[in-house]
Parts: sequence; structure tokens; C-alpha cells
Amino acid sequence: MDGKKVYTIEDVARELGLSKTTVSRAISGKGRLSVQTRKRVLDFIAEHNFRPNAVARSLAQSRTFNLGLVLPGDRKDIDVAFFHECMLGICQVASENDYDVLVAMDNEFSTRQMGRILDNRKVDGVIVARSLVKSPVLALLKDRKIPSVIVGNTSDPELISVDNSNREACRDLTALLIGRGVRRLALLGGDENYTVTRSRLQGFLDACQQAGVAGKDQLIFMNTTNRDRVITAVEKCVEQRVGCILCMDDYICNLALSQLLEQGVAVPEEIKLACFYDNSLLEHLIPSVTSLRFDAAELGRAACRSLLDLLEGRQVRSCVLPSYQMILRDSTK
Repeated sequence: MDGKKVYTIEDVARELGLSKTTVSRAISGKGRLSVQTRKRVLDFIAEHNFRPNAVARSLAQSRTFNLGLVLPGDRKDIDVAFFHECMLGICQVASENDYDVLVAMDNEFSTRQMGRILDNRKVDGVIVARSLVKSPVLALLKDRKIPSVIVGNTSDPELISVDNSNREACRDLTALLIGRGVRRLALLGGDENYTVTRSRLQGFLDACQQAGVAGKDQLIFMNTTNRDRVITAVEKCVEQRVGCILCMDDYICNLALSQLLEQGVAVPEEIKLACFYDNSLLEHLIPSVTSLRFDAAELGRAACRSLLDLLEGRQVRSCVLPSYQMILRDSTK
């Protein structure tokens, strides 16, 4: 396009009077080759801005330079923002390191797409964007011995995970509300097969125990994953005169607020409301909802960096990102 010659590996070999195998070895850094010959090749390709095509580079280094990303095929519409931000972070780091990302849409009952990708050897490693207590995708990756990183926590010491500080953040928000005089709390929890649900529950229980308000004074409703279950839980909260309803995610929180308003319950005057995960929607509800904000893009970047370190043979450990924001809004005033 700009008038410059586009060099192929054959052109480099011909210009330098070397074989294609020698040029490939110089580029990949593998195989026996003199320092002088490698330098000749590298100097030439630097001068002529040569970049080996992806197929040639893959063959030379026995890599695809593709990363797999497993997104949940059964996610709710309100979850899209989190997975989109997380994916942007993953793709940013992958691109900076000359990798591309292949997306598979599997769920807690299926590994069809990722299985096909692995069968065709299309990726060097995989990032799983949602951690489940029982996950066929993780079982598949572990069985195939595929380098993998999970976004979320895991009890399996053989797996690498990168997670937000969900337990600590949920503990701190719960403790703040208790410290403001709320003694009777209700928790509306998500799907118990999601590891994040268990982390959030434990954070809630930690705060209650530390404040000495654990036990019969607290109402806990798990698996409130649809409108009917949320309605039932909110009705019981109103009957029991709880001081605050804590929701594990923004989907549950939106349904809970709608039900409270439909029942004529004033928020926060009669019942306060807070959420363990922030979404821009919560900021614009009336009243706006107190919540915890995490950086989903940074979570994706951290997961991708960990996977690339694994692929380079570096020692990698599971980690928890410490930062989060507690956004205090009208629903808890």
C-alpha cells in the first residue's frame, strides 16, 4: 500500500543466502544456530520491518498465539456489562502480547464449544470467565492439562484463579450498615453453584458474627434467581420488619426494589437497601442504591497476564485483587 516491499520468510532466506529452516530458527530462537547468523537474520528483519505471518510463527514456535475465553452462554442480560468489561481487559493484554482471543459460549451443563476448540488445537491456554462449584468446563481443561486461569475463586489448589475481594468487601459493607444501627438484616442470595455467591455469603456472615448479630435476627434467602423467588423473599422481609435488605447482585437488587415500591414500602425510610455488586443501573434508580464497585476490566487484565505467565513457564499463584469502592447512595440514608 505504501510502496514498500512486503517480505516473506522465503524472501529473507533468499536475500541472506540461507535456508528457510535457518531463518525460522533465528526468529523462534530454537535450534542450533551461530550467534552471528542469528544476528544477521534479526538485523535484516528489523531493517525491513519484517513480521512473520501468524501461521509461520505458530509452526516455528509450536504455538497458536490464540487464547480461549469461556463466557457463560446462560448469562442474564444484566450480567453483560461485567463480562464485556472483563473481556475488554483480557483482549487488551492479549493484543499487547500479540495474541488473539477465541470466545466459546458454554454453560454449567455443556462443554461443546470449548471441547471443539481444544480438539482442533486452536488455543494455547484458556481463561474461564465464571467460576462454578461444579464446572464441566474446568473439569475438561484439567483433564486435558490445558494451561488455564479462572476468573473467580476455586477450592482446587491445582487451578489458578484471579478474583475480586468479594468476601472482604461484602463483610465491610455489611459491617458499615450494622455500625449505623441496622440490627435486623436480610440477605437475598444468588445461585449457590457460583463460587462468588459463596464468597459473598461468607462476607455477610463474617460481619454479622463479628458484630454479635448472627443467628435468628438475620434472614437469608438463597437461589433468589427469578422474579417469583425475589417477590416471596421481599414479602417475608416486610412481614419480619427487617431494617435492611442486602442483595448479592444488581439483578436481584433491581427486582427487590421494584417489589418494595410495589408494596408501598418506602426506601430507605422503612427498609434500607444495598447491593454487593454495582451497575450503572443502580445509580439511576429512584432511590439510587448503595453498592460495591469492582474493576471488571482490571480483573480481566490480571487473568490474562497470569495465563501468559503460565504459557512462558513462570511460576504463577492464585491472587485476589484488593481494591474496590463502597458507593453510598440514597437507599441507605
